Amino acid sequence: MARLLTGRNPLRRPVDRIEGVVLVALSAAFLAAVAIACIFGTHTYQAQRAATAGLRPATAVLLQDGPAVRMGSVGQAEARWFLPGGGEQSGVLTTAVAPDIAGATAGDRVPVWLNRSGQPAAPPADQTVMIIYALTAGVVATALAGLTLLLVYALCRHALDRRRLVAWESAWNRTGPSWTNRR
Repeated sequence: MARLLTGRNPLRRPVDRIEGVVLVALSAAFLAAVAIACIFGTHTYQAQRAATAGLRPATAVLLQDGPAVRMGSVGQAEARWFLPGGGEQSGVLTTAVAPDIAGATAGDRVPVWLNRSGQPAAPPADQTVMIIYALTAGVVATALAGLTLLLVYALCRHALDRRRLVAWESAWNRTGPSWTNRR
């Protein structure tokens, strides 16, 4: 790599060396972006695990009929649930935190997840889903970094090509007249 960038080839122009340096810098930046994307994906996974760590399973008894089953709508029903350490609480359950209340009747037992304060919370994501989210976050971050670096390279290449064209035109203006009979 050093020979490629600093080698003494008479046909290699300074602009070509600059392009080599830009390629090396962008490659290093991409490797750093991959490492950062891995850290980002890991952080995403750990944040999801931490959010679900405080949830505890419990059972709720519906005090009224649950909402009718409708796609995309959020319904609610009064319920009483039992705390894992003993005791009970009552309140409103929604289909967002207890999907099984949809279509259930009064007196049915439905599973719920409770946070540390004993309030119903959305069910935790499955381990596989959390891994897929983390991998997706890492891949998206890597792709965005890669596309950004490709755009930077294209802009640098465009600027360097313009300099090459100006240098070639200047050299041709000096040499061209000696190749023709017209003066």
